[in-house]
Amino acid sequence: MSGHSKWSTIKRKKGANDAQRAKIFTKIAREIIVAVKAGGPDPANNASLKDVIAKARSNNMPNDNINRTIKKAAGAGDTADYFPMTYEGYGPGGVAVIVEALTDNKNRTAADVRAAFSKYGGNMGTTGCVSFMFDHKGIIIIEDEDGELDEDEVTMDALEAGAEDVSIENGVIEIDTVPNEVGAVREALEEKYTIASAEDTMVPQTTTTLTDEKQITNMRKMLDVLEDNDDVQNVYHSWDMPDEE
Repeated sequence: MSGHSKWSTIKRKKGANDAQRAKIFTKIAREIIVAVKAGGPDPANNASLKDVIAKARSNNMPNDNINRTIKKAAGAGDTADYFPMTYEGYGPGGVAVIVEALTDNKNRTAADVRAAFSKYGGNMGTTGCVSFMFDHKGIIIIEDEDGELDEDEVTMDALEAGAEDVSIENGVIEIDTVPNEVGAVREALEEKYTIASAEDTMVPQTTTTLTDEKQITNMRKMLDVLEDNDDVQNVYHSWDMPDEE
């Protein structure tokens, strides 16, 4: 879950779903645990939990896994306490990077994230050093690779549901919302459309293009290492990522 191009993000996420479904489920389970402990086990009364459950289902997480995690977090089993942490810095070539984590060991996670930055030619900075370069938005994605949807109708439905903007490119409909309304807009649209993803995200105001092959390779490796870390939930960056072969 990273980057500026949402289509690139979807392609990366799909590849990860095929290769590392268990790891993705682990990350989502942590979000469920945090949501339940903060607002209770009933999604009808816990908007955060309702949103995480929708995210879990969009990633094909089995209902048994979801329900078991909710019960454990509600007290039917022991679960660790996870704390949200955010790290900021620069990757190769000055690419701005934000890393969001849920961790039960802050020292371990900080060390792992710092090592990933350092190993691949980046450097971790202080809180706030790059976040001002990003806008906090809600992004809903509807895939229409076959071109079967009426783009004008989808746009009208999205705007009526409370969306701020709609863009359509290469069979992907990207719907922008204010962050705290992404769940409500998703609910309004999912009655009629299949939602590929609906999440709060950080969108870079400008992007950085890398032309040096070593920097491109190192940037990819850095993202892979960060996203492979169980503590890391999201990685946002300003890299204008080229399409992966």
